[in-house]
Amino acid sequence: MLHTACIVYEVGTVWIYRYLMDTNSKITYSKDCPSRTVLGVLANKWSLYVLGVLGRNDRPLRFTELRRHIEGVTQKSLTQALRNLERDGLVSRTVYPTIPPRVDYALTGLGREAGALTTAIADWSKTNAARVHTARAAYDARSTDQH
Repeated sequence: MLHTACIVYEVGTVWIYRYLMDTNSKITYSKDCPSRTVLGVLANKWSLYVLGVLGRNDRPLRFTELRRHIEGVTQKSLTQALRNLERDGLVSRTVYPTIPPRVDYALTGLGREAGALTTAIADWSKTNAARVHTARAAYDARSTDQH
């Protein structure tokens, strides 16, 4: 078994020219790959929304402002998303020593890079929402007919 770039290749894979040809095994993504933890944070819907909201504002936002922009998010879910994004270096958290304390959240350089991806996903979603909803309705109709 070979471990290359976080992909595990089982015995039976061969290199042809410069392209990997999988001859008799499946490719699995290694559970120990560091990118999986990063993708786990980015794949969280609340994290995507936070990156999107912060990316579309020209100034840092406070927790309550973020929560107002993201309908349906609970305080707990938003707090967890912000902590994970801060931990991964995508969001900065600045605490001001006032009474009551003021805390601002902003994208870091790394967060702006990730934000470009979330913007692309959001744009794709807006463009294709009707097609996705049509496909869902067709699937649901088929599933109802079969049961």
